[in-house]
Amino acid sequence: MSEFSARKFYDELAQDYHLMFRDWDASMAYQAEVLGELVRQSLGAGPHTVLDCSCGIGTQAIGLALTGHRIVGSDLSPVAAARAAAEAAARGSRLPVAAADMRQLPFRERSFDAVLCADNSLPHLLSGQDLRAALLSMRRVLRDDGLLVITVRDYDEARQTRPTATPPQVSETRDGQVITFQLWHWHADGERYDLEHFQLIPAENAWHVRVRRSTYWALTSLQLTGFVAEAGFTGITWHSPVSSGYYQPVLTAQPVPLAQ
Repeated sequence: MSEFSARKFYDELAQDYHLMFRDWDASMAYQAEVLGELVRQSLGAGPHTVLDCSCGIGTQAIGLALTGHRIVGSDLSPVAAARAAAEAAARGSRLPVAAADMRQLPFRERSFDAVLCADNSLPHLLSGQDLRAALLSMRRVLRDDGLLVITVRDYDEARQTRPTATPPQVSETRDGQVITFQLWHWHADGERYDLEHFQLIPAENAWHVRVRRSTYWALTSLQLTGFVAEAGFTGITWHSPVSSGYYQPVLTAQPVPLAQ
């Protein structure tokens, strides 16, 4: 899937992923509110059956489950998926999970009202072949009147400016402040980059430095729109952070009905 394994990246990050947020539970609630509103606008009030096919430790899935939707989570990382289920249970909710590659989702055809692929997960796929496989897999498990929801970084701008780092994020813990930032190393093609994800964890007047690595394809909105249309979706709409209130651009689309 990538030069640096996406599964290894998220297996290693699973224990610390929540430290990227100032308040993880508050972020769950905020993301569920915004994403849930996009689902409501397209499908009605619900509750709806939703697959979060890149659920990670549950940031989007748990929030949506707590608002009443019937959520199933799947993720390439079994470590992250297991934590998502445990975190949901700790909050009085239920989140069935599966360790699964989004290119081969292990669910029945037309099983879900909505399929969510959030938090810049899709760009871990580095070839058109893999991207098509994932989108076709999502289409297969989505009902004909359902909704696809994808969130990604704003790569239209990044492809022009080629940033080499992200600003540090600071979260408060019982043991002190945790600092998270990223370094980006762009490939010669100008489209893909290797990411080094740094977390500085306080430890007795010193810092533990944890570094995880992965690779991304900085897909422009035009590129991703083309792949989504090719996979059998229509009504493709981009929702900017300004219009949606979400922290990343969001793509929504409706499936072209499958042949009977």
